[in-house]
Amino acid sequence: MVDYPQYKGSMAFWETVSPMPDVLETVPILSEKYKCIVASNAGDSDAELMKKAFERIVLDKYFFGFITSKELNANKPSPAFFQGIIDQFSLSVEESVMIGNDYERDIKGAKSIGLKTILITTEEGNLPDADYKISSFGELLGLLHC
Repeated sequence: MVDYPQYKGSMAFWETVSPMPDVLETVPILSEKYKCIVASNAGDSDAELMKKAFERIVLDKYFFGFITSKELNANKPSPAFFQGIIDQFSLSVEESVMIGNDYERDIKGAKSIGLKTILITTEEGNLPDADYKISSFGELLGLLHC
């Protein structure tokens, strides 16, 4: 989701809610093959409110689950955050992949418990904890052979 800094409070109640580029086209295809979960540090939302934000752009139905730092009692990049997701949804680390756009919070944190990682960024430089680096969400389809 696009983070609009001018809005405060839960995204579910923002005037504007927008997906990141390529998300509307990509997520439905990914969800046919994978259990997709939204996991966020969203400080103003719990999982239920986060799901409501996704309902506004008709993406909620493509996700297996929603979870936030409130339910996990931990924030990214803490290993407890990522292990909590694995435990909450009965997943295996070996079969799970963290896809994120923040190297420090998403990728390094996920890697700390052994998850495979995909970083979505146009940032240059040495990003050794990212197993894969792509520049747009739409590139996931080719990378994951969907």
